[in-house]
Amino acid sequence: MKRLSLLCALMAFALIGTMPSAAQELGDWRAASSTAKTITSDIAFSREKLWINFTPFWIAQIRTLTPDELNATFPAESSAGGTANLYRLSIPADKKFLHKNTLCGSDDTQWVAAYATGNTLQLAFFSGSHIPTLTPDALANSATLCGIFSYQR
Repeated sequence: MKRLSLLCALMAFALIGTMPSAAQELGDWRAASSTAKTITSDIAFSREKLWINFTPFWIAQIRTLTPDELNATFPAESSAGGTANLYRLSIPADKKFLHKNTLCGSDDTQWVAAYATGNTLQLAFFSGSHIPTLTPDALANSATLCGIFSYQR
């Protein structure tokens, strides 16, 4: 009987280890940066949607960012640990948020990189149909980076 219990416990731990880790960005976030306060206001993440100013947008997690991509996109915060993911989404250019602002000007918003650590969330929004190149050189000369927004719990 003890062997069966031990075997079940070991199998449970093995299964837990193979499950994808929960994204730290899930949940409700308050706008912290002036950019977030004037454009998006508070947001919320679920596994399938991103809510901006009470409007839901479908998202799909594409991949986890590498440490180099994380450091290039969020250099001031990347030393704090945490997780970063790249998501695909579609926010039309004509979608207006607070104060009649848009996320990417006259371009559709197609990508968002999310970096969460502790009680802080950073979002970098991108336009363009191709996956953004997240290197220091590419981001310094990027025409597709729309902005970086900060949030807190």
